[in-house]
Amino acid sequence: MARREAPPDAFGRTAREYELGRPLWPDELLDRIVADLGLGPDAAVLDLGAGTGKLTRALVRRFERVAAVEPDDAMLAVLEEVVPGAEARPGSAEAIPLADDEVDAVFSGEAFHWFATPEALAEIVRVLRPRGALVVFWNIGLEYPDLGDEVDVLIDETMERGGAPGLPRILSGEWRGPIAAAGFEELREDELERELVTDREGWIANLLSVSSIAVQPDEVRDAFAARLRELVPPGELRRRVKTVAYRTRLV
Repeated sequence: MARREAPPDAFGRTAREYELGRPLWPDELLDRIVADLGLGPDAAVLDLGAGTGKLTRALVRRFERVAAVEPDDAMLAVLEEVVPGAEARPGSAEAIPLADDEVDAVFSGEAFHWFATPEALAEIVRVLRPRGALVVFWNIGLEYPDLGDEVDVLIDETMERGGAPGLPRILSGEWRGPIAAAGFEELREDELERELVTDREGWIANLLSVSSIAVQPDEVRDAFAARLRELVPPGELRRRVKTVAYRTRLV
C-alpha cells in the first residue's frame, strides 16, 4: 500500500488517548543528553511538535524557560492543561512562533520524522542561538505482549487500512539528510532499553494514537477498541522498547 500522509487533525482526534497511552521519556537518558550538551537550568529550550507534552513536562523540570509548539488545537489544549509551566503556542515546524536566536536547544519527541524537511530545518536554525543544539527522541518497540493470533491479526489489518505508520520513516534514516544539509555537526546517538507497564486501557489508547489508526473514522476506531476489549482480559500488560536519542549542534 502506498504511504499515506496523516491528515492535519489525525492526532488531535485521539489527543486524550495519546495522553493516556503514550509513555513518558526516561529521565536517565534525558539527563545524559542534557549533561553532554552542557545545557544548564537557565537555558531556554523549545519542544517542537510537542503533542500533549510528554516531553515538555520533563523539560520544565530542568529548564527555566520552555516553549512548546504544537499545530493541533486539541493536542495543545491537553498540553496546556497538564503542563501549565510551559509556554504553549500554536504553530508548526515550518513556521515556528519564536524570534531569531531565541532558544539554546530544540527538542522533539516522537515527532521529528513528520517534519524533517529543508523548510523546517531552516526554521529550527533560525530560532537557535549560535552553537544551538537539536535533540530528537523516538521509542522503537522490541517486544510486545503475546495476546494471541486473533489480536495480532486484528491490529495488523486495522493498521494496514490506515496506511503506513510513522515507524518506517524513522527506520529509513531519511530524516538525517535535512539535518546534515542545514549546517549541523554529525549526529550522535544514545539509547536506553526499558520495560513499559500499563493496563488494558492504556495499551488500547496507545494503539489508537498510532498514526495509521488515528487517521481512520471514529466509528472504525471505536469498533476496533471494543473488539480489543472483548479479546484482551483486563490486567497488567508489559512491552519492551528501545528509546533512542540523537543530538547535534550547529557548526
